Amino acid sequence: MHAVSQIQHHAQDLVTIFDQCFLHSYNTRLVGNSEEPIYRPADQHSAVHRVMFTRDYFASALHEVAHWCIAGDRRRTLVDYGYWYSPDGRTASQQNDFERAEVKPQALEWIFSNACGKNFFVSADNLGEGLGPSVLFKTNIVRQAQLYCSQELGERAQRFISALISFYGDADPLNSYHYSLEKLS
Repeated sequence: MHAVSQIQHHAQDLVTIFDQCFLHSYNTRLVGNSEEPIYRPADQHSAVHRVMFTRDYFASALHEVAHWCIAGDRRRTLVDYGYWYSPDGRTASQQNDFERAEVKPQALEWIFSNACGKNFFVSADNLGEGLGPSVLFKTNIVRQAQLYCSQELGERAQRFISALISFYGDADPLNSYHYSLEKLS
């Protein structure tokens, strides 16, 4: 893997890569500068589906692409894939629900991050309560990332990883060696 600090990471590059991969085949665009990340299917306001990420945050873009790659056909017809979201300030029980729902997207985001040569940080997304990611959450993300490395990924995830590899030059983000608890610390 290349040296992480030597690569320039611009969210606009991800927009271009995503559009090249999916605009024509899935009628879907990656869109930045949103106040909050959200998925919006095509509707009377837009003829294309939109995977919207926060401001110009590179990690937000990768995370939202991960959600999109995981969402099935039916879910991609629903605003934010039909998922619930409880904002910052969740209770411990709500945080546990959040962590269960976020294992797969964060594991896939980690793989995308490695394909870009970018550091990955687990997001507990509950800053107001001061709850960081639990050890169980991190352990489950590691296991899921390793599982993704050993199995066939979905067509969209594999296409995006291949495009990231081509752009950023990393040839081995699916090596399970990259995914351990120590690498999350």
